Amino acid sequence: MSKISKDQVKHVANLARLAINEEEAEKYSEQLSAIIDFSEQLNELDTSNVEPTTHVLDMKNVMRKDEPKEWISKEDALKNAPDKQDGQFRVPSILD
Repeated sequence: MSKISKDQVKHVANLARLAINEEEAEKYSEQLSAIIDFSEQLNELDTSNVEPTTHVLDMKNVMRKDEPKEWISKEDALKNAPDKQDGQFRVPSILD
């Protein structure tokens, strides 16, 4: 069993630039110690036959197949353009 001390809590709070008082340090010390104790129970499990995973769910690519399609023509795309030049959209210059 690991016990998180008040001094450790204060040190981490200081690193995180958090202001905590003695009462909060004691409370967090108890809570963090309980979390560590609970997580140490996992060490009692036999995981020798469990494959390591990066995600609990089976991940797969859900994107559609990339197939060529007929889209609008250049002329149709430029038809409603407020300003065009040489078959391209013309926009205001942002660089000097």
